[in-house]
Amino acid sequence: MPISNARSRERVARNFIKTYGRAQFRRLLEALAHSESGQAVAEEFGVSRERVRQWKNTFGTVITMYQVHPEVDRILNERRPPPKSGAGLEQAG
Repeated sequence: MPISNARSRERVARNFIKTYGRAQFRRLLEALAHSESGQAVAEEFGVSRERVRQWKNTFGTVITMYQVHPEVDRILNERRPPPKSGAGLEQAG
């Protein structure tokens, strides 16, 4: 990562804190981390959705991942007793 990008991010973060305060900066980062809608965040901070999008791109990275639901994972990890010998087998005859 180029140093100029890091410095730019620091400058924007410091400007945000100077304008809105540290608690609101935490609140913004929490909202972005929880994927709150840009419109809702914009309304909360009195800015445009575009400004929220710019903050989002400046302060972090969106990572998309697939996470299996716990109940599905439980099914995968169920331990079933082994079938009894001869169970389910047809006898030749």
